[in-house]
Amino acid sequence: MDLFDLSGRVAVITGGNGGLGLGMARGLVKAGANVAIWARNAEKNRDALAELAAFGGGEAIALACDVSQEYQIESAVAATLEAFGRVDACFANAGRPGQGAGVPDLTAEGWDAVMAVNARGPALTYKHVSRHMIERAKNGDPGGKLIATSSGQSIMGVNRSSDYAASKAALNGLTRGAAFELARHQITANALLFGYYETDITAAADPKFAAWMEKRIPLRRPGDHAGLEGLAVFFASPHSDYITGQCLPVDGGLSIS
Repeated sequence: MDLFDLSGRVAVITGGNGGLGLGMARGLVKAGANVAIWARNAEKNRDALAELAAFGGGEAIALACDVSQEYQIESAVAATLEAFGRVDACFANAGRPGQGAGVPDLTAEGWDAVMAVNARGPALTYKHVSRHMIERAKNGDPGGKLIATSSGQSIMGVNRSSDYAASKAALNGLTRGAAFELARHQITANALLFGYYETDITAAADPKFAAWMEKRIPLRRPGDHAGLEGLAVFFASPHSDYITGQCLPVDGGLSIS
């Protein structure tokens, strides 16, 4: 018996055309789920779809969506439902780095730009996806999974990253609030507090940051993208139905060091 067969289930992954999101998409498609990637870059969307199609399994589509714009979220929800008929799991993964400035040098414009994507974006994504899930529940088909890509920085201090850390701490609060409020519809909400993974965001950071992070990680290495596949499948599957409101570090032990 395949314990993690997701055939017939549908997952949304914001920012799913690269990095952590694409790693999760690979696992979901391999497990048989249909996947809707919502992301801004058309070329990366095409490349992601070509890669996912090679695995067989579930079907994948890509929709242009900037999660800082609510009207684009609404359009993406409608297009996903038109294509697949339902959404069972929503991975709020789209994110952007902070200003890279210390607290004395933060700008209001930079702060708002980070919050718009990392905190407001997931909230508005959950707003529209949960409306669909609640309607399903009223029609006798309860359940749904909300999974946020948060960061270990939300619970740790990191130099020149206060705006990013604050945006992810807000996401943790959203997770707990959504879990409590939506439990009556059997909808769960959890956040994954990722540590150091090699992504486009970390590639743009100061190389000294990567070396500093690896020295602090008890396992002494970045996270492996292959491991994201099973993690996503577990949280999209019925086997995580009794886990909700949790902010789980996925960081090689960084948060305990």
